[in-house]
Order: sequence, then C-alpha cells, then structure tokens
Amino acid sequence: MELFLDNQNRELKPHGTYGFPVYADKKPISSYPTGSFPWHWHDEVEFTLAVSGSMEYRVNDCRYLLETGQGLFCNSGALHAGSMAGGDCEYISLTFHPRLLAGFDGSTIGAKYVTPFTESHSVSSLLLTREVGWQEEALDRLSQVYSLCRERSPLYELHVQRLLTEVWLRLYENCGEKAQRGPGEDPEKLRRLRTILSYLHEHYSEKLALEDVARQVGLCKSECCRFFKRQMGTSLFDYLLDYRVGKSLAYLKEGRPVNEAAAAAGFGDPSYFAKVFRLRTGRSPSAYRREVGQGRDLSPEPGKAEPEKGADT
Repeated sequence: MELFLDNQNRELKPHGTYGFPVYADKKPISSYPTGSFPWHWHDEVEFTLAVSGSMEYRVNDCRYLLETGQGLFCNSGALHAGSMAGGDCEYISLTFHPRLLAGFDGSTIGAKYVTPFTESHSVSSLLLTREVGWQEEALDRLSQVYSLCRERSPLYELHVQRLLTEVWLRLYENCGEKAQRGPGEDPEKLRRLRTILSYLHEHYSEKLALEDVARQVGLCKSECCRFFKRQMGTSLFDYLLDYRVGKSLAYLKEGRPVNEAAAAAGFGDPSYFAKVFRLRTGRSPSAYRREVGQGRDLSPEPGKAEPEKGADT
C-alpha cells in the first residue's frame, strides 16, 4: 500500500465523493511495506481508531502513542504520519470534508462552528480515550460510522451525517474555546516545515546538498538540521532515506531492474540502496519485486535496524 502525494505533501486519493465526502477504511499499518505511512496532509478531517496493537502517530510537532481502544482527531490541513510501535496495529481511518457539516457557503453552522475550528492552529490534534466520558461517546459513534460506511444499508448517509455531527458537537463543546483562543502552533514554523518537505519531495531523485535545503527556509545548515529534528523526531538524512525507499516501491512494482529503481529514487549506489531497503522493509529489493508480482504478504519485519550514516544524500 502506498500514499500518493503531490509536491506539497497533499494526499491525492479521493476521500469519498464530492456529493458525500466521507471515507472509511480498516487496515494494519503493516500493509505499508516500510511499516509506516509518510507525512502528508489533506483538507479532510480525520479520525483514527486503534482496533488492536499500537502505533506512533505524529501530527505537526505533537507525538502520540495510539493504543488499542483509543482514537485520534487530526484537524484539516495538519501534517501527520504514523509508524509501528513495537508491533503491528490494525486501525480504522475515517475522513470527511468539513463541508459535510458546514453545508452551503455562508451558512451559520459553517461560519460559527466549523470553519473557525478547522482553520485554528490551536487544535491540530487530540487523543481520545475511554477514560473521558464525552470522548468515549465520540469513539462509540465513530465506530458506528465505520460500520455504516462498510454495510451501506438504506439511509446510511443520513445516519453517518447525524453521527458525525454529534461527534463534532462534543468536540466543539469541549475544545471550541481553545480553538478560538489562538494562536496555538506557530504558522511560520509549520510553513518552514512544509517548505522543507516539499523541496525534499520534489528533488529526492537528485543528489541533494544540505545548503540547498537550508536556503529554502532561510536557515543555516546546523539550524535547519536542528529545526527538522525537533519537528519531525528524526534527522533530515533519515527522513530522506525513508522517502526514497518509499518512492522506489513504485519503480520495483513496475518491474524495473534494481539498479534503475535505485537511481530513479535518488540512490547513487545500488548496493547501498539494497542495504537500506532491507533494513527498512525486511527484504531485498529483488525479493520485493518478485513478491509484488506473486501477491505475497509484504508486511515488514518488526524491529528493523537503522542504516549506517555517511553515504551521500
């Protein structure tokens, strides 16, 4: 499984339809060959429910350990990513566009209760647990939404909209004041982060110089590295390696030779590419290419080691 993103990290996959912008899915995080889904964002609001296991979930500069029975709210436009936390995690992803609740342009509901919340930098995310009454109620309703979306019985759209409105009501009752207080997260900090990510995603196939990356956001090399590490929880070098491995998956699925896939993904040395690929996915590039064609399980092995530093970025 892969995420398809544009150069601004925006997810390209449609979340439902224009007429009914709701999407529900259940999957294990091991369905991603690297055991993680990359940083991305979308206009839709997203709720993630951990069905079994746990995962590390990042939203902007917040880090969560999402455990069985818990949920996570991710606001519209927020950067987010997830990865294995010691083992696999099966989770439900529910996304919906804010206009499902806001209605027509200029509506009172949208102007008072939806747009101010989705455009706030103060509530980009929230962990939902069953120890808090209103959050437990929200988790139950979100589970019902997932069931309705999978079964698609008569009138399911009306029931889904009703349940999501009830969840939003509880969210606004308990977090609306915080959303309006602002300013919360620093918009400039998020702009810098998006700029760096966009540059890496646009130029990943090239031999990148740290000076060029730092220049995009007006920082010196050392401060750029520190900034990225603080926000992302990983070094710029390691992030770029992970991203390049992720991009190589599509080339291998096309049946390209390993050396061509390595070069297209930005690895100058096929041997180093094979080493990093094995450490990230638990298999060699050639084995992955064969398994894709045979439809075998591509789940990564837990506890992957980190590659040695020192290679060209």
